[in-house]
Amino acid sequence: MDKKTFWALIEESGKYDEQAEWLIEQLSQKSLEEALEFEFIMQSFMNESYQSRLWGAAYVLMGGCSDDTFDYFRGWLIGQGEEVYHKVINDPEYLAEYIDEDNLDDEGYPQNEDLISVGSDAYTFIKTGDTEWDDESFDELLDKLREKGLNLEPDIELDWEEEDLEGMFPALWERFGEEPLG
Repeated sequence: MDKKTFWALIEESGKYDEQAEWLIEQLSQKSLEEALEFEFIMQSFMNESYQSRLWGAAYVLMGGCSDDTFDYFRGWLIGQGEEVYHKVINDPEYLAEYIDEDNLDDEGYPQNEDLISVGSDAYTFIKTGDTEWDDESFDELLDKLREKGLNLEPDIELDWEEEDLEGMFPALWERFGEEPLG
């Protein structure tokens, strides 16, 4: 699987209410190697989006953003497709015009926790016939991702304080600073 195929799957999955479930179903019909490749690409984009500036933008949007919430936000961002992902990575202020109630989760947040484990779930399903957690399959997956060169513990240093965010993101602040999502 290459990035073009990855993004095509993401784009198609966006047409379904249960985006992650649809992806797991599709990936489970592919080879173990393709599920591994999907996970590698997904986690590569998760790493690429692990940026201080993007975290600051998510903080403004939601009136705060824990490390887990930032993971779910980045899963949501990838789930929006290639064009939106790259626009937001290059300019987080784009979120001020992009976000509306049609692209948020049921609670009104830009989050998609399930999407970040799709490749892992499909890999486990192919190995065991079930998506239930399996330590052996997960450890094997992590070993293979490391062998492919994936950094499983990226570092980040936040270069902003809460009081900096209004100046960093004027458009986001105008729209969400006083009334964050949720």
